[in-house]
Amino acid sequence: MALANIDENLKIISIDAKDMRWPTSLGGHGSDAMHTDPDYSCVYVTIKTNETIEGYGLTFTLGRGNEIVQMGIRALSTLIVGRRLRDDIYARFDKFWREITSETQIRWIGPEKGVMHLAVAAVINALWDLWAKLENKPLWRLLTDMDPELLVSTIDFRYLTDVITPAEAVEILKQGQKFKQERIDELLKDGYPCYTTQIGWLGYTDDYRRQLCKEYLAQGFNAFKLKVGQNLEDDRHRCRLVREEIGWDNKLMVDANQIWDVNEAIEWMKKLADFKIWWIEEPTSPDDALGHATIAKALKPLGIGVASGEMCMNRIMFKQFLQANALEFCQIDSARVGGVNEILSVYFMCKKFGVKVVPHAGGVGLCEMVQHLQMWDFTSVSCTKTDRYVEYVDQQHDQFVYPTNVKNAHYMPPTAPGYSTELKKDVIAKFEYPNGSEWQRMFKEGIVKHITY
Repeated sequence: MALANIDENLKIISIDAKDMRWPTSLGGHGSDAMHTDPDYSCVYVTIKTNETIEGYGLTFTLGRGNEIVQMGIRALSTLIVGRRLRDDIYARFDKFWREITSETQIRWIGPEKGVMHLAVAAVINALWDLWAKLENKPLWRLLTDMDPELLVSTIDFRYLTDVITPAEAVEILKQGQKFKQERIDELLKDGYPCYTTQIGWLGYTDDYRRQLCKEYLAQGFNAFKLKVGQNLEDDRHRCRLVREEIGWDNKLMVDANQIWDVNEAIEWMKKLADFKIWWIEEPTSPDDALGHATIAKALKPLGIGVASGEMCMNRIMFKQFLQANALEFCQIDSARVGGVNEILSVYFMCKKFGVKVVPHAGGVGLCEMVQHLQMWDFTSVSCTKTDRYVEYVDQQHDQFVYPTNVKNAHYMPPTAPGYSTELKKDVIAKFEYPNGSEWQRMFKEGIVKHITY
């Protein structure tokens, strides 16, 4: 594989960003202690070229505010439209990434964090989708087949070299060449294990939760996650209920979604420890590396690990979490930080620190994308599946042209070229906000209220 395979005259002629929303709050789907009424949403990017090939990318939100990310993408598009894909972007991907994350005026409202970094992620994801299509490969295979030096050249290592250098990352990939084909064959045969959060939403009834536990056990799942944090006795009740259904040999994780102070998190989890909890996820502010470290140290004697990362804004924060021994499980999110380039750097840091990557997924398109990243990690970086999973929630997959394929609680490797990010055209017509046909119907029938700004 070489950049020479890409036509030097291929360039970007337009970037479109659509506000896509699904009314998941009506069923309590996605509800947790902090986010009580989420409408799963994304800003959906289409990059058009001067040829017929297009790239699709997205970043995930929970509804309100999606339009702000959309505006961020429009601001970035002026820096990108007209660029040649091979020579202006892919051949210097690290520098291109720095240019759009450090633009001298735009960076003031979000230097590698917040709304602008979500906007960057959507654009970068679309560019990787396009690159994979140009090579006629699914993204996981594009990454797996790349020469180590080329892959590492896509990453901006600024602020990271005190922890990981480009030379070290290249050496990690070279070491990963040993038995790589065997791991690829294993992946193609067996897939990659996943756990489910589908049983865990706070808005579900006991009967429905029991039903879901039975269904996912029958599908082969051996790891389950519950939302916690609003009421201790309710949490104990739900943990007891789930343990009655899944038994004590399967894994049970809990997720507080940032609701607690540090000491509160420690005391609360001590009162849930008798349910054999494998990890507590986001026990406090996602920005508090030292707070997470304090919690991790306190809970380690109880056998409870700390997991976090889905709202970690950039690679520098991940670096600090790792330096502070604050995480046993790193939960990168495919639609956050600065897209694929920056996520790759987090994988390399986790490899060096010996921290397990267990990605966040479940929202619109997150499962579709992150499966590619974790499969690359198995083939090329960590080279193991031990105590590693990808999160799975069975929602919105039918909205995509190439949805996830889960068999016996394993993601089966995507085969279609790209990043699995293309939405169906009829889905866009129904759920683009606020003019999609489904939103217009719900406004008219009074099911939901149209909020104007």
